[in-house]
Amino acid sequence: MNVAAETQPAREIPQAKGLPLLGNTLDMARDPAQFFVKLYREYGPACRISVLGKPYVVLSGIEAANFMGSREGKDCLRSKEFWEGLVEEYGATRTLTGEDGESHKELRNIMRRGYSKESIKGRYNELVRITDRCFKRDWPVGESVRVLPAMQYMVTDQLGTILTGSAPLEYVDAIRTNILYILNVLVTRQRPKILLQNPKYKRAKARVQELRRSMVEDWYAKQRNASAEVSEDDPPNLIDDIMRAHVERPDVIPEQDLTVTLTGPYVAGLDTVANTTAAITYCVLKHPEVKRRVHEEVDALFADGEIDESTFFSQIPTLQGAIMEAMRLYPIAVAQMRTANKDFVFQGFQVREGEMIYMGTSVPHFMEEYYPEPTKFDVDRYAKPRAEHMQSGAYSPYGRGPHTCLGKSLAEVQLALSMARLFHKLDLELDPPDYDLKTKTAPTPGPATSFQVKVKGYRN
Repeated sequence: MNVAAETQPAREIPQAKGLPLLGNTLDMARDPAQFFVKLYREYGPACRISVLGKPYVVLSGIEAANFMGSREGKDCLRSKEFWEGLVEEYGATRTLTGEDGESHKELRNIMRRGYSKESIKGRYNELVRITDRCFKRDWPVGESVRVLPAMQYMVTDQLGTILTGSAPLEYVDAIRTNILYILNVLVTRQRPKILLQNPKYKRAKARVQELRRSMVEDWYAKQRNASAEVSEDDPPNLIDDIMRAHVERPDVIPEQDLTVTLTGPYVAGLDTVANTTAAITYCVLKHPEVKRRVHEEVDALFADGEIDESTFFSQIPTLQGAIMEAMRLYPIAVAQMRTANKDFVFQGFQVREGEMIYMGTSVPHFMEEYYPEPTKFDVDRYAKPRAEHMQSGAYSPYGRGPHTCLGKSLAEVQLALSMARLFHKLDLELDPPDYDLKTKTAPTPGPATSFQVKVKGYRN
């Protein structure tokens, strides 16, 4: 069990060494994934740190990952405090990421269909066409392309068309800026609140609110022009589900919650999917043998033009391994932020009600106990008989517990289709060819914006 029996004496959690005043702020900002690994090696599954003068508990390792998925973890942890700043900033009452218990279930159920793999069923080839459109627009032959920004535009185009019915590319910069400030200042709290007075942020926030108004107006216009029955060819999307819940049950999704709720798909995709696709691109191009195997798979996949959805994933085992390995080495969910819902004992250590906690669930990704040669990019780790990721608590790319990424199954399709089409269509090389990936840590870890590739031409 993750929570020790109450009869066992609980130990006080050790304090990690840090700098005067700054505490552990610099180490945390420099490389959060390796920072949490170092803490685990030095102090075990529980320790205390200080970030910008604020105290936090760090619970990590497979112990933390398994605890989050347990009944005890569900009872002992809550998310609300870390998202209160976002809620207050937009004058909202609540957000999906900041709710727990029945309230969280209620919101999750409203959005479940829109964020699920079912929302894209029968539309794989449409997603391919959207992706091709992005290549023509943002990946010119003969030029160097900054991968992360190009992926952000592609993700917005894809998610906008599939989930909401439109692709608001003109808002990408505003959404990107909004994410940067919100996560750094109000959620992870790595930056001071004074930054929210920056005119750049204020303009971005106004643009995001403008996007919400546009989405609401478009939805009402669509309802006025719609026929009495929705055809099977035009099923409800995520925005339909959110807006219908708002109209029918404004107590559940009131007007003031629409900005954070309606723009959520763009915020989530722009930050997570774009970072991940950029990391996959680097990893495959950096390893010629993996690149060769991926090319063989994706060329066979598209040999007949159209994709067979029923056999799609079975045709790309190497690419799937590359995706999973990139998500292990460059996890978006390095740690999940929680608050102690009550006093509890974790692995013999006393955690007290109200303490702010980082759950370091990605720590096992970098431990040789679970992944031999953990720094090596090995796409065959995930196939049987090895299946290293199947060890309990060893692999957590989408988070853990009740707040596990709601769009996980949709993201798996989007990632695989996007990467398959990228490597099938474009002849790419790192720029420069011997480039070693530089990463950023804010607002979430991922490839640096400066990472670029050379588009040598079209392969197909």
